[in-house]
Amino acid sequence: MSHRGPLTAVLTTVLGATLGGLLVWRVYRSHRKRLPSTQKVADPVEAPHPVKEDFTAVECQHAQPPHLAEKDFKAVESRTAQLPRPVQIPSAEQLLGVKPVMVSCEEEWQQLWPSLQKELSVFPVLGLDCEWVKTNGVSVKGRASAVSLLQMASYSGLCVLVRLLPFRSGQQPFPLSLMEVLRDPHILKVGVGCYEDGKRLTRDYGLPLGCTVDLRYLALRQRQATVNNGLSLKSLAADLLNVSLDKSLELRCSDWEADQLTLEQMSYAARDAQVSIALFFHLLDLRSETSPASSGGSSYSELSARCQGLVDVPFRGRAGGDGEEKAADGEKRRRTRKQPTYESPESGDQQVPDPRKNNKRKPLGVGYSARKSPLYDNCFLHAPDGQPLCTCDKKKAKWYLDKGIGELQSEEPFIVKLLFEPSGRPDSQQDYYLTAKENLCVVCGKADSYIRKNIVPHEYRRHFPTEMKDHNSHDILLLCTACHAASNVHDCFLKQQLADEFAAPQGCEEGVRLLEDSDRRRVRSAARALVSAGDGLPEQRRDELQAFMKSFLSVNEEQELTAEALQRAASLETRIFNEAYVPHGLKVVRAHAELGLRGLMDLERRWRQHFLTAMQPRHLPPLWSVDHNHSKFLRKYGEDLPIQLN
Repeated sequence: MSHRGPLTAVLTTVLGATLGGLLVWRVYRSHRKRLPSTQKVADPVEAPHPVKEDFTAVECQHAQPPHLAEKDFKAVESRTAQLPRPVQIPSAEQLLGVKPVMVSCEEEWQQLWPSLQKELSVFPVLGLDCEWVKTNGVSVKGRASAVSLLQMASYSGLCVLVRLLPFRSGQQPFPLSLMEVLRDPHILKVGVGCYEDGKRLTRDYGLPLGCTVDLRYLALRQRQATVNNGLSLKSLAADLLNVSLDKSLELRCSDWEADQLTLEQMSYAARDAQVSIALFFHLLDLRSETSPASSGGSSYSELSARCQGLVDVPFRGRAGGDGEEKAADGEKRRRTRKQPTYESPESGDQQVPDPRKNNKRKPLGVGYSARKSPLYDNCFLHAPDGQPLCTCDKKKAKWYLDKGIGELQSEEPFIVKLLFEPSGRPDSQQDYYLTAKENLCVVCGKADSYIRKNIVPHEYRRHFPTEMKDHNSHDILLLCTACHAASNVHDCFLKQQLADEFAAPQGCEEGVRLLEDSDRRRVRSAARALVSAGDGLPEQRRDELQAFMKSFLSVNEEQELTAEALQRAASLETRIFNEAYVPHGLKVVRAHAELGLRGLMDLERRWRQHFLTAMQPRHLPPLWSVDHNHSKFLRKYGEDLPIQLN
């Protein structure tokens, strides 16, 4: 054998071992690279656990070094944990089962804040309510009591009860994060009367509360409120959630500034906030299967879009609920009642009925006066040749008899035949004005306590040309008092849309004719806060207001603001005369009249369709139509009719 034989064998063995090792290493690396892709095959949201099991199986099969496998597994597990997980919105019962947490100082708030912040990242909405001291059911003479307790509940039912007494008169500063949450324009605060609660917090502590939504508006808009039971929080909870709230006078008027609140007080306060957010989810149907919650919560834009036109709008319904409702719009109406009164903490120093007199629940629409006689007598007028002309009331039919220009044809039905040729005849016998009509609510069918409803509101109809105002009883329908009140609330939404579309601001004539100067208004508000709250304001807020006032009054920073200067600024006139004033209704009608007769018919059609969509009437008279008389107008006057507005 050659001496090269052993050497060649050694080299061949080494080279083969090296190539074999490289081949094994490449196989090993290829398996390592495939592991993350294997992890991605399964949907991490739908089935996170099977992924973990598959990874473990692959890991065991290839018997990789344990430290490498553990590292890879943790990386994949970390990525899976960061993916959005389904959010289950609790039921009302589950929300009310969460125990509240009391906060009395900044340290306690800071401990709770991370949990609340995490909740708001899922659903940026808080159920909100306030409580204050009622001494023997009345407020302090000349001024309502300051807010004692602030309740805020998140989507899961976590409820924070903030005792405000320790922060009063600057004893300790409010936590900055608490102030930021209250003023945050991207966190909704929902409740009944929450806008008014915000005014109280600002007045008593200088705490700004923004982005509020009154649940009563949502209930009416979504058509889910049983309006006959009123719109108080207690009524809505009972009607929509089947939840009973204890609103006994003993609890409502308990000592909310006691050294230690009882369990009953804490439960009462927490339930108001928790029920508020439960109602919010119910009214927006966020607990349904199509809810965005199934993909990990809802953004502010999604929630606010469902509350469009209702953010920071005080409730202006004419209507009732329980005595505990805190709506400021009811103050003037309550003030005029001939009842024993007291100074209610719900309405500042206004005079309202004494809740201790066992007031009964008042249904929606209680402030309306119902008709005392039927609207439709269903009497008929006939032409001399016997052709039916129209229906009318008995008073008008008898007028033709008394004047001797008509003769009685029948008592039942009451028919009068004219003795002269009428100025016009119906185009066909299928005419709205030839049909008999029932005296009942066209929405719910209630046959008593009904009143007339102008489908096209008078503030618009009054400016229509004479040709479109004659014989317009088609747009006057009967509604019961409750449906009439609900319809008026819906009308406010369309009026606001028209106001925005045509730059025609709403409001009473005085409020629009006299424009508000925003700069002078801010000065007056700052002065009133300093005069009324004074040392009770947080130091930082007080310094800001004083600096603002000194700048307006041209006072040196070193000088003190005198009480006389603040009083003058607090009574500053903020309105200026608007010479270009045009009433809202006239401006809207003018804009439509620019398009001629068709433009005005579009406005008329829009209001009629709005009534159908908002109220969903089930008992409309036969032949009632959103296009009533429109083809007749075009045929009789033509599209080029010169429009002369009234």
